[in-house]
Amino acid sequence: MTMRISIITPTYNSARFLEETIRSVVLQRESGVDMEYIVVDGGSTDGTMDIVRKWSGHIDRFVSEPDKGPADALNKGLRMATGDALAWLNGDDLYHPNALARAIATLEKHPERALCFGHCRIVDESGVEIRRGITRFKEAFFPFSSRFTIRSINYISQPAMVFRRRAFELAGFLREDLKAAFDYEFTLRLWRHGGAVYVPGAPLADFRWHPGSISGQGFARQFREEFDAAAADAGRFSLPTLLHWFVRWGIVGCYTALTARVRGQSP
Repeated sequence: MTMRISIITPTYNSARFLEETIRSVVLQRESGVDMEYIVVDGGSTDGTMDIVRKWSGHIDRFVSEPDKGPADALNKGLRMATGDALAWLNGDDLYHPNALARAIATLEKHPERALCFGHCRIVDESGVEIRRGITRFKEAFFPFSSRFTIRSINYISQPAMVFRRRAFELAGFLREDLKAAFDYEFTLRLWRHGGAVYVPGAPLADFRWHPGSISGQGFARQFREEFDAAAADAGRFSLPTLLHWFVRWGIVGCYTALTARVRGQSP
């Protein structure tokens, strides 16, 4: 029996990118995926409602009301989801064709695993791939994927991750007190209930980096929250935590330099 998957898209004033995101999710059904699609809006005041109405025939559940942030919106979606497998795709990110079919096939082949992950490009506002060095750095850890490694560095890109309902029920909901690294902290908890398996081949998704994204607005906070999550999971004085500390400051330095370069090139 093929697994049913629930996809959740949290969005707030993301009309600029939302239709492209929704289209990339809906097209997954062309691969024969049994999919439930849930969109959770935080009370947008832009053109979000018009886009949702346009695609309403392809959206199974839609909620629009104020929330306390993306983790709160995602938890609302997770409470509604009925799939055997679960994932979320933010309102500015994209799935590649056949991505979910490949992820489901991998989970079915490895029934003991809690989650699967694959390649994920970083793209700009126009969809052009950027920051390939960062992507390749993360991918270098794929062959060594383990609980030790994921505690040392967050090399899994959330848009390219799918997890089992069974693992989610054991791990629990997203932490709403975290504003930037709730996905990584959640991944660490999922990992305890079966670990992860890599989906080989072409990228599963695109993560869109832009000034308004969470990573674009507060990467320093993101990596601080990631470090705290790793320390809580592995122990503050453990080797993975020590390695994560060094990696954290290296990445923050790179992001700071990149941000300064972009600002310097702005007219």
